[in-house]
Amino acid sequence: MRSTAREFGRARRAAAVVAITAAALVTAGCQAPPWLDPTDAPASTPPATSTPPAAIQNDLASGSATRTMEVGAITLTADYWSTLSMDRWTVAAQKPLTFSLRSTVTPSDGQKVYLSRVTATPVVRAADGSELPGFDPIVDQATVAPGYLVLDPYTYSQTFTLPPLDPQAASVELSMRYELLLQSTPTASDYAKQTAVDTLVIAIAGDDAAAADPSPAPTP
Repeated sequence: MRSTAREFGRARRAAAVVAITAAALVTAGCQAPPWLDPTDAPASTPPATSTPPAAIQNDLASGSATRTMEVGAITLTADYWSTLSMDRWTVAAQKPLTFSLRSTVTPSDGQKVYLSRVTATPVVRAADGSELPGFDPIVDQATVAPGYLVLDPYTYSQTFTLPPLDPQAASVELSMRYELLLQSTPTASDYAKQTAVDTLVIAIAGDDAAAADPSPAPTP
């Protein structure tokens, strides 16, 4: 009986040693090896984030725009709008741009101001800002000498129609060049030439936006 009790005790002590050894191994497995520097651990890579595309500028987003340009003694005011709503300015559409000009002179001694030529030079861009093939500049040359009277309250009004654009077009930038003639005196036939330049950027709508609302834009 004593021999059996001794053997039973030895078995219990051996089992306890095995359990302690196994627990130590498990604990050691959860820790970094002592020879590994914690600063050498690979850094976690942050998740990639996508940058939303920049909004396309649209100077006619509200339906119209007014610009004032000062050249010499002349202050030229230009009003822009379109009879076609902005959501219908698609690449395939014929896009009418209407503008009206009037001027004042400071100091005013009674001289008149005439518009001799208007040129709209386009730059067509894709959504990423890259330039696309465009169309030829649109020009209106005065058919009377010395030009069209634009001294307030007289105005010049015109509509330039932009043709269909490249399928990838997201905007069209128009450089508007106004060539003006100012009388040297109220009765003189001598004129000083002044040139006013304005830039108008108009967004091009997708075909799905045009299908959603076919109504034309109201005239200002």
